[in-house]
Amino acid sequence: METAKKLGPTIQRVVVTELPTRFGTFSIYGYRETQSGVEHVALVKGTLPVENPTLVRIHSECLTGEAFGSLRCDCRAQLDLALEAIAAAGSGVVVYLRGHEGRGIGLINKLRAYALQDTGSDTSSANSELRLPVDARDYTAAFSILDDLGVRELRLMTNNPGKISAAEKAGFPVVERIPVIGVTDDNERYLRTKMLKFGHLFPDL
Repeated sequence: METAKKLGPTIQRVVVTELPTRFGTFSIYGYRETQSGVEHVALVKGTLPVENPTLVRIHSECLTGEAFGSLRCDCRAQLDLALEAIAAAGSGVVVYLRGHEGRGIGLINKLRAYALQDTGSDTSSANSELRLPVDARDYTAAFSILDDLGVRELRLMTNNPGKISAAEKAGFPVVERIPVIGVTDDNERYLRTKMLKFGHLFPDL
């Protein structure tokens, strides 16, 4: 176990250990934001390339999808696809950001938005009806974590052009975008809303 390491004024590396998964064994790094106390993890496979771009997924927490297997979203499928791709490649990083439930509005508000979606609202208009941001996520912690891990350029697994913009603004060039798409009958409407209202990239929908 490594000793705690401060990453500037906002985030601290607390612990590193091994995590066996059905995709193989990863090193798991635990981080804590020093002001809010929010905790994040990075799952790292292999030796990260120093000279070449790193395969990276920046993933937002989703309890309903990842713990309970909800089919209303594609979060579990995206996480599984990312871990599988990194395991196959032999190296890469999944940065798992907590506090991002419901694109940053929190678990209970996410369920309130679900209830509005049951009566006809889409995932964007439901948040607006609740007078909540459509997307309140912040990726600052993710880039501090990537910097700590020595990552410099990204092969970024995402459908979200906003993540690409955020990465490049933070000084992490995205040399390749790799789609991560898990479409089902239950989430197709949700994905279409993300494509039409958020600009997410789903060319096959």
